[in-house]
Amino acid sequence: MTGWVEKIVGNAGDKRRWEQYKARAKALPAGYREAQQALERYLTMYGAITKGDTFVTMLEDLVELVEQGAADGTALREIVGEDPVTFAEDFLANYAEDQWINKEQVRLTEAIDRAVGAS
Repeated sequence: MTGWVEKIVGNAGDKRRWEQYKARAKALPAGYREAQQALERYLTMYGAITKGDTFVTMLEDLVELVEQGAADGTALREIVGEDPVTFAEDFLANYAEDQWINKEQVRLTEAIDRAVGAS
C-alpha cells in the first residue's frame, strides 16, 4: 500500500528529513542562515539533482558544515572562500552522480552508439 501513497505524496522519510533540515537551517545565526539560504538556492538551481534522497542528503551535509562553522566561530569567508560559486560547485561535485545532466550524458552516448551501429 505504501508504494502508491509514495507516488502521490512522496517519500515520508525524505519529507521528514526535509522538515528537519529546514528547522536546522532556520536555527542558524542570521548571517550563517542567509549564507545557507543562498547556497541552498544556488545548489537547487544549478545542481539539478534528480533523486530526492540525494538532494536532502546534500543539504543536510551543507547545513551541518555551516552549523559547525557557526558553533566554532568560523567566519563565513573561511567556510566558503573568496568565490562562493566555486565553493558551491565543488561541494555539489560530491553529489554529481544524481544530477539531471548525467542522465542526459548517458542518453546522448547511448543514442550515438545506436546511430553508429545503425549506419
